[in-house]
Amino acid sequence: MADEEKIAGATDNTNTLRPTETKDVDIDLEAWGEEHGYVLDVEVLKELTPTWHKYQLTEDGRTVLIPQPSSDSRDPLRWSWSKKHLILFVISATAFLPDYGSATGAVTLLPQSAEWKLSSNFVNHSQVGNVFMLGAGGIFVVALAAYFGRLPVLFWFTFTAVWTAAGCAGAGPFSSFMAFRILNGFFSTVAQGGGLMFIKDLFYIHERARKINVWASFVILSPYFGPLITAFIISTQKWQWAFGVYTIMTGLCLLLQVLFAEETFFNRKIPTDERPPRTPGVAGKVSRLIGIEQWRTRKQRSTFRRAVMRPILVILKPTIFMSTVYYLLTFAWVVGINTTLSIFITAPPYNFGPRSIGFFYFTPVVAALLGEATGHWLHEAIATALTHRSKEKKLEPEYRLMAIAISTPFMVTGLIVLGFALERGWHYMIAAVGWGLYVFGIMLTTVAITAYNLDCYPEGSGEVAAWINFARTTGGFIISYFQVTWANAMGTERSFGIQAAICLAAYFLVVIMQVFGKRIRERAGPLRFKTD
Repeated sequence: MADEEKIAGATDNTNTLRPTETKDVDIDLEAWGEEHGYVLDVEVLKELTPTWHKYQLTEDGRTVLIPQPSSDSRDPLRWSWSKKHLILFVISATAFLPDYGSATGAVTLLPQSAEWKLSSNFVNHSQVGNVFMLGAGGIFVVALAAYFGRLPVLFWFTFTAVWTAAGCAGAGPFSSFMAFRILNGFFSTVAQGGGLMFIKDLFYIHERARKINVWASFVILSPYFGPLITAFIISTQKWQWAFGVYTIMTGLCLLLQVLFAEETFFNRKIPTDERPPRTPGVAGKVSRLIGIEQWRTRKQRSTFRRAVMRPILVILKPTIFMSTVYYLLTFAWVVGINTTLSIFITAPPYNFGPRSIGFFYFTPVVAALLGEATGHWLHEAIATALTHRSKEKKLEPEYRLMAIAISTPFMVTGLIVLGFALERGWHYMIAAVGWGLYVFGIMLTTVAITAYNLDCYPEGSGEVAAWINFARTTGGFIISYFQVTWANAMGTERSFGIQAAICLAAYFLVVIMQVFGKRIRERAGPLRFKTD
């Protein structure tokens, strides 16, 4: 898309009566917001600075735009609504892939173990290795993106994910299959570990929770669509076709990136006249896609050493570390249930076959969609209400965490109901309700904890997403090893009850962040990276 088309949609989001550069105003509202709370209300801005009239607002004139867009047409904040949301869809669709592919392996265990004459537990090692790499890969993604640029890392990782997915479909012996599965986990996680970078680049603070909700819904839905679709495939076809479909999906996402994705990194700290021009047309798009143009401008981003250190500096922030621990303790059961539930429901009294398993997986899909629909308005409604009730009328990142007080009862109740239903042989619909309650709760939790950390440290958007993704997959990696053994030894009633208790206990970390989070952040200080 030409630069003129990019600027055409700027009035969709901003009042452009005074299209000033950030340097023309006296306060960097994004940096100020990290330490003092985000000033979104115009009346509060008037009290904060006498130059309030220089700041750009939404079209209705009621909300201050943070960050302030530049007058440069290359600024992603000034791209049209359709361009922004098309990129959001591409990133979200790519983020759908890793958990979909990982969960596909959970349903193919039985036919694979029969073909290779190995125990299903041994074949499951490929599944566990894949899950671990989904988290580890995200850390590498954000470090590389800080140096090489967002778009080329997205493209090359997805390109590699295509042929490793194809390797899973065409693998001969188990050793080859396992190698491809582990590699695919590492490369397919690119938009899951780094998706928040694109959202931060494209949208203002008052929009981000809703956009995170969209992206997170693809992430949460993906591990349930994998078993759902795969169960129907293997009921009539060889298990290889399940990975063949996954390969096709990965290839389609790569095609969407080629057609519609764009480099969203834009350094507003550099004056317009010092920014190198972007190469126009198809040649420029290809150059940015494969990373040539970003390589030429690499000095405007982090050095390689700084890029590698960024994830470490982020996890050392106490609130990020506490959020990571909290999310690990609550999301672990999602992966554990998803990778092992088919073992429980194929045994008596349920005796589900492949088709029945597939239908059963409609439960979390519906629950996640309900969570997305509820969260679309809930998160912003909570933040807006708490901002108006506060004395200073500023949006504090800690307000985002209030949604977890709503989601926690759903998660705890859901795990308890599911555990009782499986052990006592209650009707499968009761088990489905328990599972659905938990998934609904985890959907709300994911958006809240992600939005909170992005508001706390917007400069570390990619690193925040990577660590949250690492917590999610690491928890699943650990629990997958002993979920079935644990349930067989203690019964699902007690094992799932302990999981519910852990979720409830972990909530106290959230309470600590709500009460002391701002003081902890002030003491830890901001990130202040050279670039975002």
